Amino acid sequence: MSTGFASPARQGRSVTGARRSAPPGGVRARPAAVLAVVAAGALVVLGLWWAGTPSVSGLDGWLTGAGRITGLLAGYGFAVLLALMARVPALERGVGSDRLARWHSMGGRYVVGLSVAHALLIIWGYAVTDGADVVNETVTLNLSYPDVLKATVALLLLVGVGIISARAVRPRLRYETWFHLHFYTYLVAWLAFGHQLANGAEFLTFPAAGTAWTVLYVAVAALIVWYRFLTPVRQAFRHRLRVAAVVPEAPGVVSVYVSGRRLDRLRAEPGQFFRWRFLTRDLWWSPNPYSLSAAPRSGELRITVKDLGDQSRALTRLRPGTRVVAEGPYGAFTAARLGRRQGSGRRARRGRKVLLVAGGVGVTPVRALFESVPAAPGDLTFLYRARSWDVLVFRAELEAIAAARGAALHYCLGPRSEIGDPFRPELLAHRIPGLRDHVVYVCGPASMTAQVVSALRAAGVPKKRIHHESFEF
Repeated sequence: MSTGFASPARQGRSVTGARRSAPPGGVRARPAAVLAVVAAGALVVLGLWWAGTPSVSGLDGWLTGAGRITGLLAGYGFAVLLALMARVPALERGVGSDRLARWHSMGGRYVVGLSVAHALLIIWGYAVTDGADVVNETVTLNLSYPDVLKATVALLLLVGVGIISARAVRPRLRYETWFHLHFYTYLVAWLAFGHQLANGAEFLTFPAAGTAWTVLYVAVAALIVWYRFLTPVRQAFRHRLRVAAVVPEAPGVVSVYVSGRRLDRLRAEPGQFFRWRFLTRDLWWSPNPYSLSAAPRSGELRITVKDLGDQSRALTRLRPGTRVVAEGPYGAFTAARLGRRQGSGRRARRGRKVLLVAGGVGVTPVRALFESVPAAPGDLTFLYRARSWDVLVFRAELEAIAAARGAALHYCLGPRSEIGDPFRPELLAHRIPGLRDHVVYVCGPASMTAQVVSALRAAGVPKKRIHHESFEF
């Protein structure tokens, strides 16, 4: 059976874009360190409850105590969720947007569960204490306790956001709808905050704890305002981005060239993405994430977009001169994953082999890496999965880069029904000599990425050497 692999003849075409990107800058937070800080904060929260609870007795005491614990953890967890998605550069470059989104999604489920448990346990515990039924106790809590009614509204909004984020619902929503509905989480934080300080036994017992809690939320709010709102505006005035050209690349695929001033100060790296807001009547209201498809050049950035919906289709109609606001750069899918650079050209890191695997629109960030990732001649391989020759994007550029860098370029073409599984471990090991010694970057549809990662692990590639990015939202 055919494997679908094809290797093009090397050709001497010129390469679009700069071969070197601006040096990476800024602090990069380590994922393990971030998780350690989050866990330490959770322990402090539990310690606060322990210090304010000398003893627990009776059903009402146990229910109320459990309600206080779940409430404290839910409040702390909500602040952490907001901080993770505040687009702090150290987190975006070190942890990566893809991993942050997964943490946010997983943490969101815990926070929704803790919040619901908190409400139910507190109502039940207070009902047992007062000898009332849960319905009357619910009414009493909402009408008699300060800010509890607002907190109830916040809980309903939070559950609603959790529902639209569920895996069964999320794929049915447009990205723009999902994105804007998540702004309700800021309203949730504002509505729920007051009742924590007004009714929380721990904060009433230890005023300093209430002050620290306020500082936590104010600090998170400051991060959000600065990085999600003020920074994009500041960058818009500083860089004056505009559409320079829109160039067709393949059926339903276009590249958008964006020009601007002092773009080196963005310190963008190949493999990263921006959230782009094109200031036209139909597009200004929705920032969408698109990866750089070429290494950043002085005065020019390039993205490449496939027609996957109304928003991406509208980009084909952009006119040169259209103003652009870009938020970013974001993401850790960069050459920094290789470790500390050791020069370029002949001084590139020796013994470090790199395999790039791309499929579908995932070719955009990988093409930028193919151009710029440090690797000696013979140590760089690109494997590109596509249905047919007709839908290949950047074919001329990829072949020119391969020729210029002494890299191997393989196309894996054809429908799965004809070629079978093109990513079988034994096939990859045969096609890529010394596969276990490679650092691997994978980007493409979620199903393909999972398949490739599984095959690489089965072929003996250590997990820490496999880097991948998802387009799921």
